[in-house]
Amino acid sequence: MLKEYAQSSTVYVVTGYTDMRKSIDGLAAIVSGKFSLDPFDRSLFLFCGKRRDRLKGLLWEDDGFLLLYKRLDGGSFRWPKCEAEARKLTVQEIRWLLEGLEIDQPKAIRSSKPGALY
Repeated sequence: MLKEYAQSSTVYVVTGYTDMRKSIDGLAAIVSGKFSLDPFDRSLFLFCGKRRDRLKGLLWEDDGFLLLYKRLDGGSFRWPKCEAEARKLTVQEIRWLLEGLEIDQPKAIRSSKPGALY
């Protein structure tokens, strides 16, 4: 279910660690206050705690917020540890994250802009 939302919405990963005791209102306050983003714009915001074995997703639907929660039975997410930022992800980066891989894959072939032919 999380993968389906991630493919149909703009997805932001909130890097660093979030207090996983926060509820919908607390997570929405982080999105609007700390990152100056609109939590009502139908984007999916992903948060992760220090244990990295669970994440929360916050998504606005037309009649209210949807709070998604995923807990891994084994393993952990390779969550970006850098200072807190809201980073917009591509579909490929979302797949990597949910499969337990780093979202920065230095050897991956990057998409490029159309340019002049050789």
